[in-house]
Amino acid sequence: MSSSILRQSVTSLPKIGKARAAQLEKLGIRTLYDLITYFPRAYEDRTHMVKIDELVVGEPACFRAIVASVPHTSRIRDRLTVTKLTVADETARLRLVFFNQPYVSDSLQYGKEYCFYGALQEDYGAQMRNPQFEDAEQSGVVTNRILPIYSLTEGVRNKWLGETVAAALRVCLPIIDDILPPSVLRKYGLMPAQEAYRAIHAPKSFDELSNAKRRLVFEEFFIFSAGLALLRADREEQKKTAWQKTDISEYLNALPYSLTNAQMQALRDIQADVTSGHPMNRLIQGDVGSGKTAIAAAAAYLAFLNAEQAALIAPTEILAEQHFKSLSALLQPLGMRIALLTGSLAAGEKKKLKSQLENREIDFVIGTHALLTEDVSIPSLGLVITDEQHRFGVQQRGTLASKGVDPHLLFLSATPIPRTLSLILYGDMDVSVISELPPGRKPIETYLVGETMRRRIFAFIRKQAAEHHQVYVVCPAVEENTELELKSAEMWADTLQKTVFPDLSVGLLHGKMKAADKDAAMRRFVEHKTDILVATTVIEVGVDVPNATLIVIEDADRFGLSQLHQLRGRVGRGDAQSYCVLFSSTKREETLERLKAFCATNDGFKIAEKDLALRGPGDFFGNRQHGLPQFRVADLGADLQTLYEAQEATKLLQADDLLSSDEYAPLIERIHILFAEGMPVLN
Repeated sequence: MSSSILRQSVTSLPKIGKARAAQLEKLGIRTLYDLITYFPRAYEDRTHMVKIDELVVGEPACFRAIVASVPHTSRIRDRLTVTKLTVADETARLRLVFFNQPYVSDSLQYGKEYCFYGALQEDYGAQMRNPQFEDAEQSGVVTNRILPIYSLTEGVRNKWLGETVAAALRVCLPIIDDILPPSVLRKYGLMPAQEAYRAIHAPKSFDELSNAKRRLVFEEFFIFSAGLALLRADREEQKKTAWQKTDISEYLNALPYSLTNAQMQALRDIQADVTSGHPMNRLIQGDVGSGKTAIAAAAAYLAFLNAEQAALIAPTEILAEQHFKSLSALLQPLGMRIALLTGSLAAGEKKKLKSQLENREIDFVIGTHALLTEDVSIPSLGLVITDEQHRFGVQQRGTLASKGVDPHLLFLSATPIPRTLSLILYGDMDVSVISELPPGRKPIETYLVGETMRRRIFAFIRKQAAEHHQVYVVCPAVEENTELELKSAEMWADTLQKTVFPDLSVGLLHGKMKAADKDAAMRRFVEHKTDILVATTVIEVGVDVPNATLIVIEDADRFGLSQLHQLRGRVGRGDAQSYCVLFSSTKREETLERLKAFCATNDGFKIAEKDLALRGPGDFFGNRQHGLPQFRVADLGADLQTLYEAQEATKLLQADDLLSSDEYAPLIERIHILFAEGMPVLN
């Protein structure tokens, strides 16, 4: 596609001024490219014509009929007009009623045949309100076609938006370049690009629509995979002095436990990366409690041995503080100088710490977003560790990495992702999976219960408190929701404190609280000043509270399995036996099957695969995931096979050819558009 035309404003089309452009912008449509890739959300089959006597009450249908009476318009009251007429075919007559459409009197002429689309009203017999219509000899706009249905906003009607998309297609179709090589089109039986863009908006048949969708899904995955290939190629071209010192036996001997086989393999992967002469870009993916932090500490120790600084960024202050406490105890005896940098530090402390970092007097800094500010200089930064990597956008991770010269990048994630989805989430990274828990860790006992067990669970909570343990109670909503009848954190915390456990300390934590209040609530729980913490899913990824032995999850059917698993991971961090109780009143067999499957295993990867099979990939691609391209047509739940095919096809491309050959210029341009940010190789 020609870049200049593709990126023209929608105002370049006739009859689109500032007001219309503002309406389209609410839909995310600013350019002609946005218009032609604003794909319909559904389609109505208006190709099948029926006779009037075949119309079914409540079911929209198309029919041809002659106007059998002169339309009559009358005013019922101010601002309300009614136009009535009768139409007929060889099988029956039908009354049509149009409200506030006086132009119908002139548009529908007595004795002439038209195509209509509408549904009979249940309460009015042979009558139809406000049907759409057009001349029978010129049908194909609102009748006698497969009609695309678009997502709309206030002031934008489907017919107008469809016409506007058609206008953009008339401009763009002639100059659309096919970014897929002819050999790929032939091998996978794909429709040419121009045909696909036309058919997705104006399909002649559902077979054609299916082929157009497959082509565009393939194209989107192909662009994405090619972009990842460029990222990888860029990293492999980057040079970094190989670290020479890799003997970390002193660190391993200092550990109070032996690493698992999976941890040792992850460590070997890191050692191979840092001695390769190229920057590392590795994800350590492991279940809750699998020991990722010990591997991160080993990587930081490797940086220390090679006279380079390391930085670890965590999503919250309290998690950063916890990392600082545990890693200091582990690494300071080995001679490493460790510091904590968070937003709440006093100005004087911050200034001193930043000076120490700049003067290389700190070997390992642990912090939050405060590490990203411009005045933080880490001149010998050789390793960046990002905890809970999906909580940080590409730009944030890049900002920290830019403080060094091509530092090694190590990402940690406690979210088990099925292999199929990891191809999307982590396609440009090398991945090490820690799939086993440290020995001695007791599995969390998980139970699904109903309201009849409420008193027994209250008694069990009290028993845990009597044994000086702590309890999480998770609610799906912050405030009361009478429509969905969900337990709210605010009301439930108040109820538990005042009427159920007046002698215990009940805390509250939810996402609408100010950051300082959230940190304070979590800190009180960590310091055991709170016995029971009522919270929303903000605790899903949080700090270790080894003393917490029970988590009760209300309305558990409202959560995905992977989310439930993350919540369950808040307990079982200490030596005591821990428990997870799921409350649900659902009667749906499918939901009960899902929750029972969750109770049957503590293996996060099995749960993730089950969640993918039952719910699709949405749980993995919610608002929590940042820095990912927004797919316009691809549906990961339905299109995984196409993803594999597209990835297979991109393996035939060479990164050098992509960047140097004019043949692939349109592909590079589309990669730019899909990866709106986070593609440094193409900037």
